[in-house]
Amino acid sequence: MSAAFDPKAFVKSLPARPGVYRMLDPAGGILYVGKARHLRNRVGSYFHARNISPRVQAMVSQVAGIEVTVANSDAEALLLEYNLIQKHKPRFNVSLRDDKSYPYVWVTTEAPYPQLRFYRGPRNRPGRFFGPFTGAGAVRETLQQLQKLFKLRNCEDSFFENRSRPCLQYQIERCSAPCVGLISREDYGHDVAAAVKVLEGRSEEVNEQLGGQMEAAAEALQFEQAARLRDQLANLRKLQSQQIVTSAKSRDADVIALASEAGAHCVVAMFIRGGRNLGSTQFFPRDPLDQPEALMSAFLAQHYLGREAVMGDIPPEVFINQTVEDAPTLAAMLTERAGRTVSIRRAQRGLPLRWCAMTMNNAQQALRMRQASRGAMDLNLEALREALRLPEVPQRIECFDVSHTGGEGTVASCVVFGTEGPLKSDYRRFNIKEALAPGDDYGAMREALMRRYKRARSGDVPTPDLLLVDGGRGQLAQAMEVLKSLDLTGLAVVAVAKGADRRVGQERLFTPEHPEPIVLPPDSSALHLIQRIRDEAHRFAITGHRRRRARRHQQSSLEVIPGLGPARRRELLKQFGGLQGILRAGIDDLAGVRGIGRPLATLIYEHLHPGA
Repeated sequence: MSAAFDPKAFVKSLPARPGVYRMLDPAGGILYVGKARHLRNRVGSYFHARNISPRVQAMVSQVAGIEVTVANSDAEALLLEYNLIQKHKPRFNVSLRDDKSYPYVWVTTEAPYPQLRFYRGPRNRPGRFFGPFTGAGAVRETLQQLQKLFKLRNCEDSFFENRSRPCLQYQIERCSAPCVGLISREDYGHDVAAAVKVLEGRSEEVNEQLGGQMEAAAEALQFEQAARLRDQLANLRKLQSQQIVTSAKSRDADVIALASEAGAHCVVAMFIRGGRNLGSTQFFPRDPLDQPEALMSAFLAQHYLGREAVMGDIPPEVFINQTVEDAPTLAAMLTERAGRTVSIRRAQRGLPLRWCAMTMNNAQQALRMRQASRGAMDLNLEALREALRLPEVPQRIECFDVSHTGGEGTVASCVVFGTEGPLKSDYRRFNIKEALAPGDDYGAMREALMRRYKRARSGDVPTPDLLLVDGGRGQLAQAMEVLKSLDLTGLAVVAVAKGADRRVGQERLFTPEHPEPIVLPPDSSALHLIQRIRDEAHRFAITGHRRRRARRHQQSSLEVIPGLGPARRRELLKQFGGLQGILRAGIDDLAGVRGIGRPLATLIYEHLHPGA
């Protein structure tokens, strides 16, 4: 600690008021941001010789100064602390590594014929949003079920507005074809209203309405209509039976539980919407000071204040599994901004207590699985060190692969694995230049490695401990040549070649140090790790290649049509939502696009449908 900073004298000068404190290192950087109801007592507690954890002592030993901002209230201190943490991201504050935006069901209620859509992003568009859901799969499953049930459109507006006949969705009974007037706007509106009630958890009301309409249709001898309503009612009841109903009444709540073990922490948030459990999501916060009692408070502030622009995300009730000192202050802030009461409290009895118990069990299980997975990864890395005779266990592994079709659209991939498994945010793809000869895998690998490790040499990206390349001695030679030209030393390199008949388990490992390939037994955990990394690089390369090839084919099929310039191509793609929409359009549909007359529309149609 700096001799110029006297903590005892500084603490005595602090007021007994709420505020925010910032602990600084000798260079003036912020080590930690905290809030306090009583600044003198809170800041002074860091410098007591007793009851201080080793991690707190390690931070305090680096403190060369403290800055303080006095606040007028606890709420003002809480908000200031959140803003400072988001701006500076101090190394000793809790960090939510797994924070993300949630997917929603978006109902475009402002449109003449509303649609149900998958949506992820800010909820500032017109319409209604239902969620949050815990994953994209849950949203798509819900959309699919509602589309079967109410036959609402899911097409883009550009496609909807240019139809002259029903599309395939109508043929398979997934849409009522409002685009061509096969259902009135009023009847379509009734279906939208019913779908919204289901999303709100009011399915029983829809059951009663459908049942009444079915009986009325039967009494009026409209048997086809009655049969349609009967089938719709049966499908709705089937949908209800598949959902997890947790409350007889419609209720919206978040249930949050924290589990801690051996310095690791897991927070699970479970979402209850309309009385239904929509699932849960996991967070693994980084807590450098190892203070579980303060972690829940930090989580709540970052989780909810970070979504303050759209208060519809936050339900009226938030149940937690432990007492949090700042809960009343945060609840008051959210209440003021939402314009309705928001409560944050510890579950004590009844259904909320059962929710919390279930969420806590999920958090404990997720923590155990994460720790077991990390332990397995450590064992695999140690086995890899022994198999390759490396001096140390590799902490960062990068693997490269190349994908193309007949030399076209060549893409190289780089995937990264660490001690916790795949580091997907560090994955990279490289579109290989067309100057290479078609199918020149050596040249493609050389270009990708050069582009990657030029950045590593300059310090822009970390240098791995182990480099894997998909291929045999030839690809190993390319990798060694690139590393030598960049003067990168101390990097272990292994080429992973398939066996004689390309079967899994017969891989041969080529290294610069050994003239003969290393062949590991099929049950080797080191081989399994190499196969996993190699397969991930292969998957990532193929995905990038397919996307690049699809874009090229989409452009080239339109670019070769005489008289169809860039402006007209853009107008076509805009009107029909992409090449598939253009392929489905007839000559009359094409001729209705601005700038496309009937002669050019005929030419486009004949080019896209040869022999038609």
